[in-house]
Amino acid sequence: MGDPRLFELARPVGAFNTPELHALIADMEETMHRLDGAGLAAPQIGVGLRVVIFGFDDNSRYPDADSIPYTVLINPVLTPLSEVVEEDWEGCLSLPGLRGSVPRWRHLHYVGFDPLGQPIERSVEGFHARVVQHECDHLDGILYPMRIKDFTRFGFVDALSSEADDLPAD
Repeated sequence: MGDPRLFELARPVGAFNTPELHALIADMEETMHRLDGAGLAAPQIGVGLRVVIFGFDDNSRYPDADSIPYTVLINPVLTPLSEVVEEDWEGCLSLPGLRGSVPRWRHLHYVGFDPLGQPIERSVEGFHARVVQHECDHLDGILYPMRIKDFTRFGFVDALSSEADDLPAD
C-alpha cells in the first residue's frame, strides 16, 4: 500500500495469446501461490492491465471456504444479480497484516476472457463472488479499506477483537 499504481485505473488488454500476456499470468500465478493467496490482480505486481487470477481447491488460509475454480479473467465486467449485500472479513496481499469487514454483493454475474481470448461467463455467490469483486476492485484503483463502512471492524489482525479470530489472511 502506498504504491500509486494501486490507485490507478487499469487499461484493457488489447491482444490475447501473446508471449507478454502469458509471462504476466505466469508471474501472477507464481506470486499468488508463493503467498498462498486466493487471488491477485495485475496492478498488485505493478502492471496496469485488466487481468485478475483467482481460485483454489484447498487453502489453509481459508479452511471454511468452498473451492473456487482457478480462473484467469481478462477485461472483466461484473453485474450484481440481487440487491443482497453481505459483510465479511477481508485482507489483501497488498496490505499485509490488516483485515476489515467489507460489504460485497452476495450474488454476481461476471464475464470476460481467458488468455486465448475465449469468453468466460459465470454466475456465482458467496466467497467466490467476494473474491472476484475484491480482485476486480484492484483494476479500478480501489483497495478494500475504501469500501469499509465501520472502521471499528478494521485493523491489524493481532489487535482485532475475538470476533475476528478466524479471519482469512486475504
